[in-house]
Amino acid sequence: MDLSFSPQQEEYRQHVREWLLDNIPEGWGTPEFNWPDDEAERGKILREWDRKLYQGGFAGISWPKQYGGQGLTHVEEIIFDEEAGKLNAPSGVNVLGKLLLGPTLLLFGTEEQKQRFLPPLLRGDEVWCQGFSEPNAGSDLAAIQTRAELQGDRWMINGQKVWTSFAHHADWCFVLARTDHEGPKHKGITFFLVPMDTEGITVRPLVQINGNKDFNEVFFDNVYIQAENVVGGVNNGWKVAMGTLGFERGTLALGRQVRFQNEFNNLARISSSLSKSGETVSESSYYRQKMAELFAEIRILRYHGLKTISQLLNEGKLGPEASLQKLFWSTMHVNMGKLGLEVLGEHAPYIGEESIARGALQDIDLGSRGAIIYAGTTQIQKNIIAERILGMPK
Repeated sequence: MDLSFSPQQEEYRQHVREWLLDNIPEGWGTPEFNWPDDEAERGKILREWDRKLYQGGFAGISWPKQYGGQGLTHVEEIIFDEEAGKLNAPSGVNVLGKLLLGPTLLLFGTEEQKQRFLPPLLRGDEVWCQGFSEPNAGSDLAAIQTRAELQGDRWMINGQKVWTSFAHHADWCFVLARTDHEGPKHKGITFFLVPMDTEGITVRPLVQINGNKDFNEVFFDNVYIQAENVVGGVNNGWKVAMGTLGFERGTLALGRQVRFQNEFNNLARISSSLSKSGETVSESSYYRQKMAELFAEIRILRYHGLKTISQLLNEGKLGPEASLQKLFWSTMHVNMGKLGLEVLGEHAPYIGEESIARGALQDIDLGSRGAIIYAGTTQIQKNIIAERILGMPK
């Protein structure tokens, strides 16, 4: 595996970095950033960033030009993700559309669906959310109970979704619903595209443990959509969904790695300013060992990411190895959060403007808990690795 970049790719990297430095909102990622309390205003800021990315030529970098993309390769996409991660650039509000729905439509969508949905997605005109998980179907996604019944030339959807990120900002939702109750439960699922302004949809925000309000419950009460808003064929939604989750698990490792490196650097700075038992935390052999292990894991994540992208470039798709990567980075991030609280010690309970680094380490600990759940829980990833990589029996 060649880990180097060509001179042309390094030139592209410089172009990306210069553009980001010129366009990232002033003060972004710092305590001084004037982040509004109103959720609608936050959504406007993030949507404007999506539009700015498109105007700058950094939306759909590896997507075909006929669908609004830049027609470049996954290597340029990697470079942008790395540079954006280094500068803690905003992710925008349409991250699920770009990361999950777009690649899914490119793989499974009809030509009409690609032409209709991909260009406005990249322009930031239409924001997407993901309607997969349900109150009793999170880890066991095949247990979903949301139903879709064909009535004439329309589908009628009834059910509930939960943990739906950005649903309160979204224009559309890609939804899994049960269309056949006969046979194995994963055989009767269909992947739908649902406009969020359809009559019968109710969105209820959920407040997360860290105080953020990105998640929602979404209720579907006799929601009618057009028959052609099916991706990949009726009752073939499980295959489509597994392709979607593969993109979520495996394609953002390098961007995550540099953001994790930023968090680690902050943890190291804080460690050098706190004292325990007469020495700074960074001088303690115990904490130095812990920090060294964490640093090594972040570097390992980078090589995991390079290997996964190499597979995508060479084979055009991601395999079950994406589960190995997802298990690795989510567990590593939880360990980082735990170490952060351990470093803080008696300062850990205090969060707010007067706390150490304005609660940055507490945010890692609280936020990382979700990473071992979304895109498939740790237990699910272990099952996939055991059965599909190691060949162990079910």
